[in-house]
Amino acid sequence: MKNSWVKVYTTPIWYKAELMKHLLEEENLDVIKLNKRDSSYLNFGEIELYVPGIDFNKAIEVIIQSE
Repeated sequence: MKNSWVKVYTTPIWYKAELMKHLLEEENLDVIKLNKRDSSYLNFGEIELYVPGIDFNKAIEVIIQSE
């Protein structure tokens, strides 16, 4: 798990994903954003954020503090 990427956040709202990505990057965490939204129908699908497994606990702390 330490070398793999793990999902830490999911939302259907693009600006919430961008905000959370920014907060995680401010803590010097590597973040990958995976957009699974349908390009034709923007109401369907979600955006997922992934971090390296080794940073999972720190990422969860940042997410909890931001809510």
